[in-house]
Amino acid sequence: MPSPMMRDVAEFVDGITAELSSLSGKPASAHHADAVIEASNLVAAVIAADGRLTDMELDAYLDSIGPLLEPPLLTSSSHIRDTDLFHGRQEWLAGPSVLFDLLVQADRRYGTRRSNHYYEMAMRLAHVTAATDLVPSADEIDAIEGYRTRLLQAMDSAEVPRPGQPDKPIPRPAAAAAAGPAPAPPEPPATPPRSVADLMAELDALIGLENVKAEVRRLTSMLQVQQIRAERHLPVIEVSHHLVFTGNPGTGKTTVARLLSQIYRAVGVVSKGHLVETDRSKLVAGYVGQTAIKTRETLEASLGGMLLIDEAYALARGGDNDFGREAIDTLVKFMEDHRDDLAIVAAGYTAEMADFIDANPGLKSRFTRTISFPDYTDDELVDIFLGLGEKSQYSCSDDALERVRHFISVEPRTRGFGNARFVRNLFETAVAHQAQRVAPLEDPSDEMLTTLTAADIAAVDG
Repeated sequence: MPSPMMRDVAEFVDGITAELSSLSGKPASAHHADAVIEASNLVAAVIAADGRLTDMELDAYLDSIGPLLEPPLLTSSSHIRDTDLFHGRQEWLAGPSVLFDLLVQADRRYGTRRSNHYYEMAMRLAHVTAATDLVPSADEIDAIEGYRTRLLQAMDSAEVPRPGQPDKPIPRPAAAAAAGPAPAPPEPPATPPRSVADLMAELDALIGLENVKAEVRRLTSMLQVQQIRAERHLPVIEVSHHLVFTGNPGTGKTTVARLLSQIYRAVGVVSKGHLVETDRSKLVAGYVGQTAIKTRETLEASLGGMLLIDEAYALARGGDNDFGREAIDTLVKFMEDHRDDLAIVAAGYTAEMADFIDANPGLKSRFTRTISFPDYTDDELVDIFLGLGEKSQYSCSDDALERVRHFISVEPRTRGFGNARFVRNLFETAVAHQAQRVAPLEDPSDEMLTTLTAADIAAVDG
């Protein structure tokens, strides 16, 4: 039976061959061997990343890559192990290949996107390789993510837009969408879903949150591998899609949840990809029997997408007779009945979230992954302030920027520090002061209308 990897190897080789031929003006036959070697190196490196070298992996390599090599590699999986043919092959993922760098430099010079095409095909082939085994190892997923990061960094260094980015990159989002009032639940997005590359580009552009991005990337890779196995009617392990987000307010939890809900849609976990935000007040009623109804209504509105429960630990407070327990029981049953088209994120302070998970045995088995959101550093908060200004076409004078840094640095980092919410309040207060200062002017210039000065920057409540 032909290896299911054959099709993806062929697509990678044909795609790379076409890009090289287009770039050089030579016939495709002149570059076919180089593309085969590139595919061989990538597949072998992913297989070797965890050192396991299973029969399924090696047979897939021999079936899909072996016949394309010159001379063809006609051997057995046991012979590969005995001769250490794959020894050290994972090192190929340590940096971009010469071929990829060639495409990046051509993109930089001519304004093309050949490296973007390489990146998308390489990520697909890497995930297909990891999908050969029922359970891809953590080492394989980490190796793929490290390789992905290095490819993107190479594009960044050459000022080549990443996949999913516009030709002229727009200012980075401030990761502060969660800093304002919680918006009403959005309508499910229209089809087709956004691509994973587009969503990951938006995730990567967020300020700070490096460990959070890494966790989301690893989770996304795992889901992509499982999606590939499902497409090929291979056995798939059941992985809980529910998450715990811990951290202080204003650390980007809602922003990341909104992106993750769309990533879940892109990889087939949910059907619609919308995000519904809620908290105890919207789930718990004051009368017996009413809480289950309120909770169920919110859950039904979340079907096909993701439900974000803010301060979820509040549901576990108040003792056994509190109606919050009824909400939790309803939540657990609904999660079981609709596990194929619903994801739930329970968010809140780190210590209190343990109380929520312990409130019901069903929660422990479903919320198995926690992502911690750290407070932003001073520099990151300044970047968020500047990002808000860029988005609204405001700039800061040098003395205004000094005052922004001052107020950020002296704000106490106690429990409940507002992070991006604090910065948003600081920015909105500055805009209001600037408007009061400029309004009396008879004919203000564009620079006056768009510049924040030190006089506009004032202390706010965190």
